[in-house]
Formats: sequence, structure tokens, C-alpha cells
Amino acid sequence: MKFFVDTAETDQIAELNDLGMVDGVTTNPSLILKSGRDILEVTKEIAEMVEGPVSAEVVALKADEMIAEGRKLAKIADNIAVKVPLTWDGLKACKVLSGEGNMVNVTLCFSANQALLAAKAGATFISPFIGRLDDINLDGMDLIADIRTIYDNYGFDTQILAASIRSVNHAYQAAMIGADVMTAPPAVIKKMAEHPLTDAGLETFMADWAKTGQQIL
Repeated sequence: MKFFVDTAETDQIAELNDLGMVDGVTTNPSLILKSGRDILEVTKEIAEMVEGPVSAEVVALKADEMIAEGRKLAKIADNIAVKVPLTWDGLKACKVLSGEGNMVNVTLCFSANQALLAAKAGATFISPFIGRLDDINLDGMDLIADIRTIYDNYGFDTQILAASIRSVNHAYQAAMIGADVMTAPPAVIKKMAEHPLTDAGLETFMADWAKTGQQIL
């Protein structure tokens, strides 16, 4: 599974990137707002930091304007994936932008039918939102599983990018189902390393080591 980092905070991206934990980055208008940075400036900086796809989202609502914004964002760097919403206009923009050779991430997907349309329109990535479905008492993992089945049935190349990942369980379940990519906040990725038995075992080892009176350095 590929790990995309869901943030526009360059220091957090750099830390994970140094560990080889970054296969790409996703941003959105909310993350740009949180960063306090200019979208073109921070997107360029991120794209220079990582080798993988960097999703930069359009903010227009009409297809023609989405296409114009997408073309401008795509010029920032070769690894930009233009992010468009899963609306009819967004699908139109996806078709044009992907046809021009750009990576396109179709976001805000909440149904398998939407994911099927995005694949038909040439999406590079489809971003089903797990956490937001959980918020309304629907199982977001069911959507990941349904999309996996449909894409496998027909050999679509569109990659399933599990989004709105809020917990380590989300990450684990998405990997088990077969999502190609997950995008998660840095804190969730770091938390994947934690386990109470690891902590307990380390505490025992350290206590026993202290009793030996030895040092390695």
C-alpha cells in the first residue's frame, strides 16, 4: 500500500519523507487554509520535496473553470495530480485533464456508482471518504470493498485512494481490503507504530538492562 500524507505542513512531510514513509501528498482547501500559505507557493515546495504525486485541488465549480485551474496547477511540477470534486462538472474536467496527460484525483466520493463514473472518465485516483461515511453511521470500509470489486471486475487502472482516514484501524482495514493508497494525517501514520505490548516489553527490557550495570556507548 502506498502512503500519501494528508497535509500542507512541509515540516511534517519532510520528517516522514526522510523515513521513506511518503509516496505522495494530498492537499485540499481546508489544509491550505490551515497552513496559512499561498497555494501555488506551498504546492511547489511540496512537489520539490517528494517524488510521488502531489494532489492540488481546484476550487471552481464549473467544468471550464476547473479545467483552466487544473492546467495552471499542473504546470507547477510534473508530479502534480489535479484534484477535482466528484460532480458532473468535475467528471467533465477529469476527462479533459486526464486526456491531456495529467494525473487526476477525483475526490469526495461516497458511492460505488460515483467511483465507476470516475474510472470511466479517466481518473488516476478515486478518493472515497471513509471517516465521513462513518460519521453518518455508514461503514466506510464497505465502500472501499465495493469499489475494489468493481474495479477488479473490469480491469480499471484507477487507483483507490482511501481518504478521510482517522484511525490506525482505518489504515489497517483499508490495507486488508486492498486499497492501492491511503492518505492520512501525519499523526495517524505515526500512531501506526504504537502498541501497548511493545511499550510493556520495552519497559521490561530497560529495567533488566539497568540491573546489568552495563553500557553500550
